[in-house]
Amino acid sequence: MAEQTIDRKLGDSLTGFHIVDRGVWDLHGDIWRPFAWEELACRQVGQGAAPLLHMWRCSKALVIGHRDRRLSRAEEAMALLRGEGMPVCVRPSGGAAVLLDEGVLNLSLILPNPQHSINIHDDFRLMAELIGDALAPWSTAAAAGEVAGSFCPGDYDLAIGGRKFCGIAQRRQAKAYIITAFIIVEGSGEARANEVRRYYSMAAQDTDTGYPEVRQGTMGSLQELAGVPSVEAYADSLRGMLKRRNLLLDSAAPHVISPAELEREGEALRKRYDREISS
Repeated sequence: MAEQTIDRKLGDSLTGFHIVDRGVWDLHGDIWRPFAWEELACRQVGQGAAPLLHMWRCSKALVIGHRDRRLSRAEEAMALLRGEGMPVCVRPSGGAAVLLDEGVLNLSLILPNPQHSINIHDDFRLMAELIGDALAPWSTAAAAGEVAGSFCPGDYDLAIGGRKFCGIAQRRQAKAYIITAFIIVEGSGEARANEVRRYYSMAAQDTDTGYPEVRQGTMGSLQELAGVPSVEAYADSLRGMLKRRNLLLDSAAPHVISPAELEREGEALRKRYDREISS
């Protein structure tokens, strides 16, 4: 992917950003925690804190979209999955259902927006290029474009050989915003597609429309598609690429969020989206 495009886009608006690598989140059964953290960090960026790239993983969880939650039997399906020990939530950003686990690396680029002006295509292209360029030690074959039949399909899906390994979405606040991506690095893409397909089979009735038809052969991991050995190896490549381009700030990240703030924000997000869905 085009290195010049990345440098020009970031050079116009940023001097760099911090990386906050949370490793594997201890969810305590609550998948809202990383999303609550990002909401709070985004507010801090909107108030003048440095931009940041949040990297995180979690144990197995299903994160669904707004339309997914409105399916006729969504409550029943979510309750069944939670009864099996799988956390489920409706994410603040756009998109549809995604299966997360420790083999999936989540990236969120949190940027200021003081002029209230966002070009969504430029921003999605930026994230796609960052992800694709970090893959360069193993493959240069990543291509952007919707993969029909994949889960959480979108214009900036990233795929190798027609099989999707990454999806990108966005979340906006008044003075900052988040470009977020999931990257399937380890394990089986097909196994994750089966899990998402299972949610839809439980949650939808024949009269439901507007949700993805997840088909076989559309999802893959970077391990399967490009020989990337691990999440750690890919994350190291990403850090190295950003460092070589002088895009990382040297000082310690100033984004300090207390456990109490995190708890309050998680509860607020849960209540907000429940009300939106039921209204």
